[in-house]
Order: sequence, then C-alpha cells, then structure tokens
Amino acid sequence: MLNKELLNALNEQMNHEYYAAHAYMAMAAYCDNQSYEGFANFYIQQAKEERFHGKKIYDYINDRGEHAEFSAISAPKSEFSSILETFEDGLAQEQDVTRRFYNLSDIANKDKDYATISFLNWFLDEQVEEESMFETHIDYLNRIGDDHNTLYLYEKELAARSFDEE
Repeated sequence: MLNKELLNALNEQMNHEYYAAHAYMAMAAYCDNQSYEGFANFYIQQAKEERFHGKKIYDYINDRGEHAEFSAISAPKSEFSSILETFEDGLAQEQDVTRRFYNLSDIANKDKDYATISFLNWFLDEQVEEESMFETHIDYLNRIGDDHNTLYLYEKELAARSFDEE
C-alpha cells in the first residue's frame, strides 16, 4: 500500500502526463496549421509517448492496490510564434516533468518505498533522453535559422518519427 502523500503525488503526475500529451497535441495543431506536417507528426508521436507514460503510472497505482484518480486537464498554450518556440516550450515542459519526478523520488526515498523507487528510476532515465532530444532539436533549428531548404529536409526527417510502446 502506498502512503497517502506518495499516492497523491503519483496521481498528480499521472494527470500531468496526460496534460503534457494535450500540450503536445496543441503544438501539433499549430504545426499543421502552418503546413509543417513533419513537425506536427513529431508532436503527435510525442503525445502518444506521454499518454503511454500516464498509463504506466495508472497501472502502477492500480498494481499497488490503490485507485488512480483523474482530474480536469486545463487548456494548453496553443499560439506560438515559430517552430523553434514549440521546441523551447517542449524543453521547458520536459524540465518541469523532470523536477516532478525528482520530487516523487524524494517522497519515495523518505518513505523507503523501494518498489516505487525502482519504478521511478525508469522515468528518471527517460527524462534524460527527453531533455537531450529537445535540446538537440533546438540546436538544429538555431543552426538552420532561415534556411527554408534545410528546414524542409529536417521536417521530412521528423515526419518519419513513430512511437512504439517499449
């Protein structure tokens, strides 16, 4: 059985993962509206990954004999000035998620809940990859600048991205 503080934090994180999926879909909508279908695909795949993360936490809560509780999801930002801004916002979102998992880990460590500590380690490793990926895309987009031909090629590369659960 999970302690109440940890259960509440896990439920909050599960809901935040679904919010992150919502936010990535808003970024995809912006990209589609700007005729950047490759970038839109990137964010659609990212949203799938966030929903997978939410479901992983949902399963863990239920596996521990507790009740996963859903809360309302607020509307995410939907207006952006550029593709670069979507990636900068994505990085900020991933950095926030990392901080949240650190907080969850602190609670689990304080409670000596070793099963949850083990469970959370997967997410901590995942967050290193997520932040690095967004930083790389930001670097590339800054390097590309106003070169529309290179941006076109880069977008086509991102159009091939797909998410496969594990």
